[in-house]
Amino acid sequence: MISTIVWGTGNIGRAAIRAVDAHPGLELTAVLVHGPEMVGRDAGELGGLERTLGVVATDDAAAVLGARPRAVVYAASGNTRSAGALADVCAALRAGAVVVTEPIHPLYDSRDDRHEVRAPIREAIAAGGGSLFVASADPDWASGVLPLLLGGLGTTVDVIRCQEIVDYSGYSEPGSVRRLVGMGEPLDYLPPLLAPRMPTTVWGGQVRMLARALGVELDEIRETVSRRPLEVTVETDAMGKFEAGGQGALRFEVQGIVGGQPRIVIEHVNRIDPTCAPDWPNLPEDAASAYRIVVEGDSRLETTVRSVVGRGDPAAGGARAAVGRLVDAIVWLVGKDPGLYDALDVPLRPAARVADPVTA
Repeated sequence: MISTIVWGTGNIGRAAIRAVDAHPGLELTAVLVHGPEMVGRDAGELGGLERTLGVVATDDAAAVLGARPRAVVYAASGNTRSAGALADVCAALRAGAVVVTEPIHPLYDSRDDRHEVRAPIREAIAAGGGSLFVASADPDWASGVLPLLLGGLGTTVDVIRCQEIVDYSGYSEPGSVRRLVGMGEPLDYLPPLLAPRMPTTVWGGQVRMLARALGVELDEIRETVSRRPLEVTVETDAMGKFEAGGQGALRFEVQGIVGGQPRIVIEHVNRIDPTCAPDWPNLPEDAASAYRIVVEGDSRLETTVRSVVGRGDPAAGGARAAVGRLVDAIVWLVGKDPGLYDALDVPLRPAARVADPVTA
């Protein structure tokens, strides 16, 4: 069994606790939290399970890493604390752990040497012998591996479009949904996510990775952004009221330009209310999020994967879609040399577990 800790208990962390507990090759040995109100609570409770796991949450990162866990699922938010997330990940790498995570956006393409974040990561790997796999929260299979597999079914590829559609109304992360993304805020408020070149900072690595896999050179990366106001005030169970006139829907694209045309496109369509911007791409029925891949070439190939709202956790569908890939990568990474890996390195693996109908 591979000793594994989960660091963070937000939407991703809760799903990670469940995934690690269910995996036959992993043993959940610790849960690290940042909020003092979480300390002392059982991991089963924090993960939304209907049983205790006998693992009590702690905020003592030094003690947990000092026990030399073999793997770390780093699920703490990096959107609003990028420096803190980087420091945490480096500490885990220095402890010799395999680390799987998603918030270090510049490392979605592990071969991209242009960002300064690589230097401390490389130093930590060299010092401790750990490994790092950073996967997009889109999740990465929806904007990386699966589009390439679909593209391989045709003779030629002209355009690859990777589309994420999300209903935020069930999320419980107001810091991200309201301030980072701008839901409910006046349209003259510029959310940090939409600052010039920020979408490229976050998703440009995915575009570059796809271009690398396809063997094409990018002319540049462009961005497009559209926003729509709420026509009525809406009330959510998780985050309260969102007033009419505030941002209700957001749509943006990060476009890889080849030969002057958008050829590799990552598109996001996000809403706080499903009735806002009805003319934009919408979710399939009963889905909390969906991932649609369209490949245009000698033929058109399209597939949609929908995440249904999870039991007891409104955001669990989308979170599990990202977490399963991270957790399942641990066994493969443990058998490899220390280093920095991305979605083209880490293979998609068959399911490693069968759901328990009582606890899944």
